[in-house]
Amino acid sequence: MLDIAIIGGGPAGLSAGIYCMRGGVLARLYEEMFTGGQIVKTHRVDNYPGFSEGPDGFALGAAFETHAVKLGLNIEYAPILKLTLSDEKKVLTLPSGEVEAKCVILCMGANPRPLGIDRENDFVGSGISYCATCDGAFYRNKTVAVIGGGDTAVSDAIYLSALCKKVYLIHRREQFRASEQLQKTAFSKDNIELVLNSTVEELVGEKQLSALTVKNKLTGEHKTLEVDGAFVAVGIVPRTELVRGQVELLPDGSVKTDEFMQTNIKGVFAAGDIRNTPLRQVITACADGAIAATRAMELC
Repeated sequence: MLDIAIIGGGPAGLSAGIYCMRGGVLARLYEEMFTGGQIVKTHRVDNYPGFSEGPDGFALGAAFETHAVKLGLNIEYAPILKLTLSDEKKVLTLPSGEVEAKCVILCMGANPRPLGIDRENDFVGSGISYCATCDGAFYRNKTVAVIGGGDTAVSDAIYLSALCKKVYLIHRREQFRASEQLQKTAFSKDNIELVLNSTVEELVGEKQLSALTVKNKLTGEHKTLEVDGAFVAVGIVPRTELVRGQVELLPDGSVKTDEFMQTNIKGVFAAGDIRNTPLRQVITACADGAIAATRAMELC
């Protein structure tokens, strides 16, 4: 039996793993695809202390993994098929069989939130993307749109402005939620055009996206923007499928925790983007993981 099973290899999970290794407990991290989490899709991380040059997210995620493995963390790349969680017992079902743990730390993160409009799925990979750093190079010297108003959206627009001929930045409000510095940088780019108070109403094209129909919320006016691609950055959806009906969730789908990252089930913790956090950033995910691991070790 494991002392602590960590599910998810993003900053929260890897930080939890580092603390578990330093605490001398028997812990294992399970990751279904690759470590690093959402930051591997970020071209530049400017707000993580100690890295004044702003490393790319992939490099930062790799550094987290290297640190954890060097301390002895065992990372198993396998999907969790089922979780059975109670105060008395925690069982992880994997393709290879079942594993029991005294404590579980949920660090599954979140997925990009879709626009939720007709034909969106049809155009994924054919004009619709949720990762600018993954797919931006396919649109070199072309016209694209970024949809959203937070840090991710504005950062994506800046990144794409260096590759693309033109970037429309479409936001449903007048004011952006992104940091002031990101806004200043974006607004200084000649090839970024703001489309404010507007929502995307229709995706146009046959097999490949060719245009967006947007509606101005103030005037009701519709207009068509010819684009080769569109990058969606309108938020995230916590990945709680495995624990729905077991741990308590909030209306937004995130896991409810206390200040110690404890859920409503004794010995089950949640850290990072999956939980009810006021700020979803690398630094807060790392802190969550550290707190969850420290508290979990007290129960082992």
